[in-house]
Amino acid sequence: MPQTPVTILPLSQIKERLKTADLIPLIESGFVAYSDKQAVVPPVGELIFEDPPGETHIKYGYIKEQKYAAVKIASGFYNNPKLGIKASQGVILLFSQQTGELRCVLLDEGLLTDIRTAIASMITLKYLAPKKVDKIGIIGTGIMAKLQLAYLHQVSDCKEIVVWGRTPKNVLAYQDYFKDSPYTVHIAKDIASLAAQCQVIVTTTFSKEALLQKAHIQRGTHITALGSDTAEKIELSPKILQMADIVVSDSLAQSQSRGEVFQARKANCLNTEKLVELGTLIKNPALGRQDADQITVADLTGVAVQDIMIATAIFDAVTQAK
Repeated sequence: MPQTPVTILPLSQIKERLKTADLIPLIESGFVAYSDKQAVVPPVGELIFEDPPGETHIKYGYIKEQKYAAVKIASGFYNNPKLGIKASQGVILLFSQQTGELRCVLLDEGLLTDIRTAIASMITLKYLAPKKVDKIGIIGTGIMAKLQLAYLHQVSDCKEIVVWGRTPKNVLAYQDYFKDSPYTVHIAKDIASLAAQCQVIVTTTFSKEALLQKAHIQRGTHITALGSDTAEKIELSPKILQMADIVVSDSLAQSQSRGEVFQARKANCLNTEKLVELGTLIKNPALGRQDADQITVADLTGVAVQDIMIATAIFDAVTQAK
């Protein structure tokens, strides 16, 4: 039998297919398969660089009874923007589950990782955000902070955004980026004032010290933490997870070695009885927010099933178009 040709998809084709992809139910189904033990996802591979600072994550796996296995290599090099290069870089490889053949190379330059992370954030808001949301707080000003507003309309009608970042010029640039959008972006003088105004807070930084503190958080707040995807990073004080009524992790296995849940465990600040895996929550929304007064936290470290689902959808769309 002849070798099946390998499809190589450049970034331009990937962007075109993303325009029509219905990503929230797609990624939700991946999380459900993961929590139902229908996915094989080994521990994350990781390279940490010091000079210049950066990191490369290798996430891989497959979902049973699907067509492809995926290997995703994604990097973040924090000084790249100073060189005129995107901080995020990467590639996703799809292999046939039947033969092991390489079927597709997605030259996404880290875009699919960024988007599937933003979609996971939207899923947590869908199930955990309070019904009445006057303002949403964004901590950080990079690509992930921008992508929150690209998909927010799919899960929330809120148009009032409060942003905080360490670098004033970046905060102003973030505000300017959305000047012609449906959103009104307000700048917070500090994190405490952001938290005082917002019923939903999304953290998107590379921080290695807790930014949000227990004293900042009002009753009824939902927090989604996106930045803590290594053992060293932390955005939330572990005491926030201690006070929370519900804590959701995208991967209970990964939370043993990274993320806000990992940090809270280290600090002996987590009651595991209130810990729920995201796929389990999607299957049973009753495990989520029950009243407006609850404090809820979602800790997202990124799971290979997200990469499998989004890469497969892009490749299938290209194949069908042909």
